[in-house]
Amino acid sequence: MRRAVRSSLVVITAVVFVLGVVGCSSSSHSKAASGATSESTTPAATGTTIAIKNFEYSPNPLKVKVGATVTVRNTDSTDHTVTADKGSFDTGHIHGGGTATFTVTKAGTYPYHCDIHQFMKGVLEVTG
Repeated sequence: MRRAVRSSLVVITAVVFVLGVVGCSSSSHSKAASGATSESTTPAATGTTIAIKNFEYSPNPLKVKVGATVTVRNTDSTDHTVTADKGSFDTGHIHGGGTATFTVTKAGTYPYHCDIHQFMKGVLEVTG
């Protein structure tokens, strides 16, 4: 009986540990307005990613199709944002080494910037 209780405690402890590690891992953060919806997902495929490196967006412009989930990867050590000039999407602060995603729902050209570093600018071109 004691052996069964001890085995159960080991299993429960292992499950709690795994859930704690998964719950504490880095997460995607995104905030969207009209024209885009937010998602917290694994990073999107190549061709839908905006990389932030050395205070620059790449590629610039990024061309995607309507419905694409755009992943933003911040490889700098400081926080950045990807914020549409007209408010249609906003990732919020992306910590250094972090990612965020948003989904575009309307065709158009979307100039964007970093709210923290106003000199950082990019363009997202969305086709139907």
